[in-house]
Parts: sequence; C-alpha cells; structure tokens
Amino acid sequence: MNTIGRIFRLTSFGESHGGAIGGVIDGCPAGLIVDLDFIQGELDRRKPGQSRITTQRAESDKVEFLSGIFQGQTTGTPIGFIIRNQDQHSSDYNDLKDVYRPSHADFTYDQKYGMRDHRGGGRSSARETIARVVAGSIAKQMLAGLGITIRAFVSQVGEISLSKSYQEIDFSLTESNIVRCPDPETALKMIARIEEAGRNHDTVGGVVSGVITGVPSGWGEPVFNKLHADLGHAMLGINAVKGFEYGSGFAGTELSGSKHNDIFVKTGDRITTVTNHSGGIQGGISNGQDIYWRVAFKPIATLLKEQKTINKDHQETTVNPKGRHDPCVLPRAVPIVEAMAAIVLADHFLLSRLSKI
Repeated sequence: MNTIGRIFRLTSFGESHGGAIGGVIDGCPAGLIVDLDFIQGELDRRKPGQSRITTQRAESDKVEFLSGIFQGQTTGTPIGFIIRNQDQHSSDYNDLKDVYRPSHADFTYDQKYGMRDHRGGGRSSARETIARVVAGSIAKQMLAGLGITIRAFVSQVGEISLSKSYQEIDFSLTESNIVRCPDPETALKMIARIEEAGRNHDTVGGVVSGVITGVPSGWGEPVFNKLHADLGHAMLGINAVKGFEYGSGFAGTELSGSKHNDIFVKTGDRITTVTNHSGGIQGGISNGQDIYWRVAFKPIATLLKEQKTINKDHQETTVNPKGRHDPCVLPRAVPIVEAMAAIVLADHFLLSRLSKI
C-alpha cells in the first residue's frame, strides 16, 4: 500500500537512489491558495546535510509541481510533484547486494518480493518521506485556514528527556537549535548525546512529541478509522517508529478511573474538560481539546561498524556499511511527524463535512 487517506489522499513513489521521489495528492479541494515558499521551508527542515548531527548527503530537495496548481491555487484535480535525487553514492552499497543488514528491511523485502533494491534501501529508505512532507505542508495550509496548528518537537534522545509538559513549552524555541528541542538546556545535552553516538560509529533513538490545537469537536469515526487510530497508523508508517501513544498513554494505566476521567465543565458557551487525559479524543472522535501524542523512534539500524549477519545464500558473514547516515533520526523526523498528522486531520476534516450532509 503506497496510499494514505480516503478523501485527502497521498500516493507516493520512488526510491532512495532512483531518479526522483514523488507523489500524487488527490482530493484536495479547489481554491486553496498555496504558499510554495512554505512548502519548500518544510522540505528544508527535513532535508539531509542541514547540521553536523545529520547525514551529510547533499540534496537540495527542491519540489517541482507538475499538475493541480494553477495561478497559485489548487484546481481540485490531482496534484503531481517530484523531488529529484541529486547526490546518490550508489557504489557505497555494492557490498550489500547479497547481505542482509541487521534490523533493516533487506531480508523482509527479499522474502516478500523475491528481489530488492539494495542501493540505500530502495523503497524502504526514509528518503521516501519527502513526499509525505509535501502533502503534509499542503494539508497544513488547509488546516491553518480553520485555525488549527500542528507542532512537534524532540522530547527525548536516548536517556535524556525533556521534563516539561507541552503546556510549559515555548514552541518558538523549537527551531532555535539543531536538535529541535524547545528547551535550550536540554537541547545541548541531546546534541552532545548524538555527537557521542556518531563518534562511536553508533546511533541513538528517542521520542518526538506533538500537539494539535484548534481541532473542533466531532472529527473522527466511531468504530474503525477512529481519529487516534488513524494518527497511530500514520505515525507507525514512518521509518524507524516503534511506538505511538496519545493522551495519558501508558502512564494513564497507573491512575484510577476517578483520577483519570476528564470532568466536563462549561466555559463560556463551550463545553470543555478540567483535565485532558483523553488527549482530545473520546470514542475515536475529537472533543475540542488539545490532541497530544508521543512517537518512539528506534536507534537507526545502520552502524558504521562491523556486525555479524547472514547473506542471501544463508551463510554467516559480516557487514560493515559505508555511506552517509544519521546518528539520530529525531531532528529530521519532526517535520515528518507534523506532516503525517496534517494529512490525517485534512482527511478527517473532509470526512466530517460528508457526515453532516
């Protein structure tokens, strides 16, 4: 499945070392004014080579729109786009043609398809997420017109965690440092931890947290395609993601029901809740409160050091990858997490309009 969404849909295509990554966005309403500079800015947040703690692959990641936008507005027809690959070092992967890298998709792709593109992981490469950022940036612009804001940030790197809740955070500081943690003191510790992993030819994982404000009550489906289920589906579809929780998440299991329940109150002419353990979603449908969540990313599987493994002929061997890789995916994952949330919300916004016809 290379498509996400039911009304607002993205189909992506391309491989890490192919000619281009691209996509088709279908279902976007006509008349949306498109800020191309904003889209490129979102891609720049995701692109490689942006700091000393990311891969040094040099890609401009300039998006080319092929259809669906005319005179600065969406036409309602499919929006086609590509981002050309420019800095592939495919020869770096020649030694991996018949070898299965530990914890990569090499083995499973071979089992599923009977073949695989070994250059940079092919379709399993995180480079495919460029298409998601393009679609998400268009979805963000649609949602902004409804007063909805999506923000994500790095809240944990390895054992180093940001102790503040999202209500205490100054989100204007997120882009002020290369790790995208909105707390400067914690950010310095996170950067040092990532640099340590890089020096040791190792990698480190962590958590990206997100919060959505401005979503009205009533978005989401009651049984299948619950709003939180679709958010989880989107986040778990991001490379290297190992877990998703929203609202009180796993920590909520430690509370009694009387402490966990969100008591309804009337605030002005609105119904709100005293607490928000539900994370803005109840019964799979938004209740008008902030939607917040956490996404766990594993340490990147590619280590620039020798490891034992198995080859295609089922023989024991070793692998010592070359190439340019992130010691930590988290800083570049922030715009991807935001993009996936935006795609899901845009889809549920359009679905909500159908449910009231």
